[in-house]
Amino acid sequence: MELVTIMPGKEPGYEMKESLRTFRTNIAFCGTDIRVIMFTSCMPDEGKSTVVFNLARALTDSGKRVLIVDSDMRKSVMIRRYHATLPNGKEILGLSHYLSGQSSASDILYQTSVNGIYMAFAGPSVANPTEMLEKKEFESFIDIGKKYFDYILIDCAPLGAAIDAAVVARVCDGAIMVVEQGGVGARMIVEHKKQLEASGVRILGAVLNKVKMSNSGYYGHYYKKYYGKYYTNEPDKKGKKHKKSR
Repeated sequence: MELVTIMPGKEPGYEMKESLRTFRTNIAFCGTDIRVIMFTSCMPDEGKSTVVFNLARALTDSGKRVLIVDSDMRKSVMIRRYHATLPNGKEILGLSHYLSGQSSASDILYQTSVNGIYMAFAGPSVANPTEMLEKKEFESFIDIGKKYFDYILIDCAPLGAAIDAAVVARVCDGAIMVVEQGGVGARMIVEHKKQLEASGVRILGAVLNKVKMSNSGYYGHYYKKYYGKYYTNEPDKKGKKHKKSR
C-alpha cells in the first residue's frame, strides 16, 4: 500500500473538536454493526467532504483505522482539496480505475500521511458513474475494506445533483446527511430524506454544518444538543429519553 502525502489543513478549534468527539461517541452508540457509513447532502458545497475528513480524524484519535472512499466520480474534490501527491509525481489511481477494470482493489488503497486515515480516491470523472457504482465490484471493494478497517466513510455525490447516493446506500450500514444552515429549504431536506429511506438504508441522522454563531458558547451548546438529539438514548434534563433514529 503506497503512502500518499496529503495536507489536511488547520486543526479544528476547541469547540469543533468537542463537537466531533460527541459525534464520534454517538456513532459508536449506534452499535458495533455500524461500520460503513455514507455521507450525502442536498446540494453541492454544503461542506460534506470536510465533515467526512474531520470525523475520520476524530475516529483515529480513539485508535480506529478509517478508510475514506470518495465515490463522487462526477466532481471529486479530495485530491485537489488535500493536495494529495505520490512520490515522483506518479498518478493517483481511483475508484473509476478499479470499477472500469483498469486497476485492482489494492492499487487504489492509499495510506495517508495522517496516521490512521486511508483513502480511496474517486479517480478521473466518468460519463456513467451511477452504472459504475451499481457494479458488483463496488460491493466487493467495500467487503475487502471491512476486513482491514474499523470504519469506512463513503463521501457521496449530493442527492440534489445525482442519484449515486441512493445506489451506494445498498452497501452501507447507515447514512448521514450534511445540511448547511440556511443553505437549503426544509422541503428539499424532507424530499431527499425520503429518497434515502426508499433505498432501505438506516438513516442515522444529520449534521448541521456551517453554523452561524455569535460566540463560541452558543456554538458548543448547539452542536452538543443537536447530536444528542439525533444519535443517543441519553436522558435529557427532564428525564426523558431521546429515541435513536430508525
